[in-house]
Amino acid sequence: MRNFDYCTPTRLLFGKGVIAQLPAVMKPFGKRILLTYGGGSIKKIGLYQQVLELLKDFEIVECPGIQPNPKYDPSVLLGVRLCKEHKVDAILSVGGGSVLDCSKAIAAGACYDGDPWDLISYKVKAKAALPIVDIITLAATGSEYDCGGVISRTDTNDKIGYIDPLLFPAVSLLDPTYTFTVSPKQTRAGIADAINHVIEQYFTGETTLLTDGLCESTILSLMDSGRKCLANPEDYEARAEMMLCCSLACNDILSLGNSSSGWPCHSIEHALSGFYDITHGEGLAIITPPWMRHILSERTLPRFVKFGTRIFGIDAALDPWEIARKAIDETHRFFEGIGIPMHLREVGIDDSRIDEMAHHIAVNEGLEKAWAPLSERDIREILIASL
Repeated sequence: MRNFDYCTPTRLLFGKGVIAQLPAVMKPFGKRILLTYGGGSIKKIGLYQQVLELLKDFEIVECPGIQPNPKYDPSVLLGVRLCKEHKVDAILSVGGGSVLDCSKAIAAGACYDGDPWDLISYKVKAKAALPIVDIITLAATGSEYDCGGVISRTDTNDKIGYIDPLLFPAVSLLDPTYTFTVSPKQTRAGIADAINHVIEQYFTGETTLLTDGLCESTILSLMDSGRKCLANPEDYEARAEMMLCCSLACNDILSLGNSSSGWPCHSIEHALSGFYDITHGEGLAIITPPWMRHILSERTLPRFVKFGTRIFGIDAALDPWEIARKAIDETHRFFEGIGIPMHLREVGIDDSRIDEMAHHIAVNEGLEKAWAPLSERDIREILIASL
């Protein structure tokens, strides 16, 4: 087991009606609040008006229109400008993970005098950030319980995971009822996103019985609760279990003491959605089985055998290579079975920019140092196999 230094300072308020605590939660941070949100779904479900009523004694500055795969320009730049102009004390993010990711970049940029991209690209280390509170309406990214976010810059096709301990939300309010109206497409993408978060921590060289069990249980729970959410969108217990799994899947608690995989599927998918702006969870689901097939070797075989027997109940008496291949096929079959498109062409990506994307990934993501190292040629082959 490797040494680790672990701290999750975020307070989670979980369950029906926790929004009633919002005024008390916001009060210690000050009176001037930047309210960040997306395309209007919070207005359709009445959450927007509820937030304004609860915060009637606060000064609210609005930053709407944050998109999936949140954009540096205009959203991050707009939020930073509003924070500085109105001397904002704290940020309230209401929506899904994209809104919160964007809010994290705004929180750091608001306390920096230069170009916020300096922080996002790690040219400069942030020295301060505004406090963040969030109300999550879509279970997927786990951004409510970690210190990272992913920001896209369309003029350069960059999509960067920006991570800094200053960016942990102070408080996250998680009411599963707010996810009842999430579309089937986004529910499926959320399932895939969270499962891949766990897979990226499971497929690595150094693990423990404890962390393997945590990962396996989380994947099984996501598969079960995810199916139930799709069958009955207002199944509270299923929505609640899926929501909690998503929160735990990406805050490192599942991999304490493990070595790192290098997060290769996320690194590859970042280019896909950076170049084509596709749905992140769908891109991950498409990439994962071809990546698995590509890295299967004598060295990685034991991980696939354990994954196949524990997750899919494949007969452990079979030949190890047969177990591994069946496990990969079952992974593909699960994602396909819940309705996710499993080829890049189905989401509008052809072979015209494969070489460009493979080069971009190889230069920017450092996958030659991953648990299963990937060269530019390897990445290109995985992308071609995903078409």
